[in-house]
Amino acid sequence: MTYSHDTKEHKELVRKFATFLREDAGVDVHLDLWYDTERRDWSIWAIDQLTRADFILVIASPEYKRRAEGIAAPDEGRGAQFESAILRNELTRNLFEQTKRILPVVLPGRSIDEIPVFLTGYSATRYVISKISLDGIADLLVAFTGEGEHPLPSRGEWIGSPYAENSRATPVAGPVRRRARLLTTVLDPSNIGPDLIFAGADLDAEHYGNSIVHRCNAFCGDPRSAVEYTLGRRYHEFEAVVGILDNAKDANQIGYFQVFLDNAPQRQVRVTLGEPIRIHYNVERVLRLRLVAYRPDTVDNPILAGMATAVGRPIRLPELAWGDPTLFE
Repeated sequence: MTYSHDTKEHKELVRKFATFLREDAGVDVHLDLWYDTERRDWSIWAIDQLTRADFILVIASPEYKRRAEGIAAPDEGRGAQFESAILRNELTRNLFEQTKRILPVVLPGRSIDEIPVFLTGYSATRYVISKISLDGIADLLVAFTGEGEHPLPSRGEWIGSPYAENSRATPVAGPVRRRARLLTTVLDPSNIGPDLIFAGADLDAEHYGNSIVHRCNAFCGDPRSAVEYTLGRRYHEFEAVVGILDNAKDANQIGYFQVFLDNAPQRQVRVTLGEPIRIHYNVERVLRLRLVAYRPDTVDNPILAGMATAVGRPIRLPELAWGDPTLFE
């Protein structure tokens, strides 16, 4: 929760609101007032909180707006100026994803006009809390969970025109065919480790044109190099073909692949050359997806890798790929 210390009354209202979210609604909310128990580097604390939070609540007020829009003097409200600069940077980096993550909140007695301009309080959703109660925060809870009062109905089978040949008069219930989206084309990674590239990959003579390839050169910057995506609870299924690249220099290597759904590890998948495996996971209600591929016998120390290379010993580098990782809406 980011806000400015406009007045003692405003500061107390923010504390009351945060306490209600935590105690009455069970939201894992964090507020600076609760961490003022020891000497602390507040800029580091703010960076950590704003980076790791699933959602950021921006509390509208006249002073926060001034400081967020660069009107205030440099020495005025430095904390709010610093935090709002981070938010502007996040929106510039990925407007679509961060618009869903950064939520402008208008507390009782405050105005929509006090929302900083860069959060587009009139053209985008804002969260006006008329009363600090469960009814008052209902819209905010919908933003957290993705579960609204009127969920989108499942689409039935298309019946066509009633005048077309072989058309059906009434729809017939049946399974919904979900729309497939290549992960690498619809989402940008929120975090990506070294030695990963987006490229085509051949696995058991099949070409996968939009793959995530884990391949090191002289040594691995991170043998367990991971890539993370924010799914935003928008998708239903995740699928990929995982395996060792057909043109791998070491045909005897073994690779391991593991998927983490909101930090919950799924069962590891073991592959060998010429035997890729298709993996499939239910990702409904999943916010974050992390993919990890590694070779367990890789020499992970750059100094040791250099020494091994110098004497002609193998450093056992991974040559792995997530073939055409796909999301289903």
